Amino acid sequence: MKQIDERGNACPIPVVHTKKALESMDGETKLVVLVDNEPAVQNVTRFAEGKNCKVKSEKISDNEFKIEIMAENYAPADEEENIVCAPSAKDDFIIAVSSNEMGQGEKALGQTLIKAFLFAVTKQDKLPSKILFYNSGAYLTCEDSDSLEDLKTLEAEGVEIYTCGTCLNFYDITDKLAVGSITNMYDIVEMMEKAGKVIKP
Repeated sequence: MKQIDERGNACPIPVVHTKKALESMDGETKLVVLVDNEPAVQNVTRFAEGKNCKVKSEKISDNEFKIEIMAENYAPADEEENIVCAPSAKDDFIIAVSSNEMGQGEKALGQTLIKAFLFAVTKQDKLPSKILFYNSGAYLTCEDSDSLEDLKTLEAEGVEIYTCGTCLNFYDITDKLAVGSITNMYDIVEMMEKAGKVIKP
């Protein structure tokens, strides 16, 4: 068994270190990862499951979680993964929302504009494959958001909604997430890199 202690490390560091640990497993079949917040649990779990590993997690205390990864079937990324995505990338686009306001200036106007923008997205013939929310944009995917119904409509149409876990944790609104999934900066960079186009309102 191999163990890494990621307590105190903000995402995406636990995911990056988990990836390195799995790649360097020398005969071991089990990796234990210790983290100190729920978003890190979800991010590490999603990464490991995406690599064909079985995962279970346990809450030890309010600030300690244990993730057990069974790595017998770990499937590291290979060159073919990037090649497969290339042909369709030019037609794919994602939206990256970094604030709960659009533009700079009057706050109330900025909030009205971002609400109008997300509503307008629901009316387009071609929808984004993903919408990413980070920094104060994280508020838009949480309870009481004026854009919540529009985002749920987009999700129902197949648009993937992701919110930065570090941002939710920073603003102490993780338990208020009401649409989509939690992600981390490692995955955000990867999604932006693979997209044909990134739109930032």
